[in-house]
Amino acid sequence: MSEIRSIGVVGAGTMGHGIAQVAAVSGCKVKLVDVAAAALDRALEKMRSSMERLVAKEALTAGDLEAALGRVTTSGSLADLADVDLVVEAVVEKLEVKREVLSELDQICGPRTLLASNTSSISITRLAAATSRPEKVIGMHFMNPVPVMKLVEIIRGLATDQSTYDRVEALTRSMGKTPVEVHDSPGFVSNRVLMPMINEAIFCLYEGVGEAAAIDEVMKLGMNHPMGPLALADLIGLDVCLDILDVLYVEFRDPKYRPCPLLVRMVDAGRLGRKGGRGFFDYT
Repeated sequence: MSEIRSIGVVGAGTMGHGIAQVAAVSGCKVKLVDVAAAALDRALEKMRSSMERLVAKEALTAGDLEAALGRVTTSGSLADLADVDLVVEAVVEKLEVKREVLSELDQICGPRTLLASNTSSISITRLAAATSRPEKVIGMHFMNPVPVMKLVEIIRGLATDQSTYDRVEALTRSMGKTPVEVHDSPGFVSNRVLMPMINEAIFCLYEGVGEAAAIDEVMKLGMNHPMGPLALADLIGLDVCLDILDVLYVEFRDPKYRPCPLLVRMVDAGRLGRKGGRGFFDYT
């Protein structure tokens, strides 16, 4: 079983640059790809800022920071990922977009390259079917914020072979993360449990049961949650929450996963949470 030492990450958003950071800190060479040059510039800035906080906490040294950034290169083209050991796609949570990216990677990358998806809800089997190497396709669902959260859900597709699983599990541990294998079911475990809770909190706000701050305070003080569900939704991104709930609703055909109309309206209005400066709370 060969060790994974070079990684491509597709998508320089919140999850993508977080994955790139932990991979680089662990010693891997990383190629971060995004079609938007500005997104790549922001990603590098955020990675440096994140690691500077770790240096301040003495979790990294200044030398570790510079060495990690030195292992990261950026590109606007998937073609530059042809020779990496593993590619992790971290693009928008839309089935057809992810399938298109994986299909293109399948044509570009050498036959030994493993393909992983950071999807938070979509079937790995369905994504793998867009490639000619379904045995080398796997789910790696990192949690946000990636540098802080220990969990990575590992999901096999129907055809994922044992070697692929073993290599990805070993890589996950080398990043300082804890891999937990879950089955290929919509939302996996994390979002199948989390999203209905967030959605119900939004319904409480929508129906006037309590103000946003009150709803979050009840969950923090009464259930010992470190963050209230509405603030957590803002952190995740309200558009991402809606995408995940849409997948759960369509796949299970169960009304308990129906997105709250308030969530839909907020996404339509561009109130996406922290990344946009405003969601259930203001961040400006």
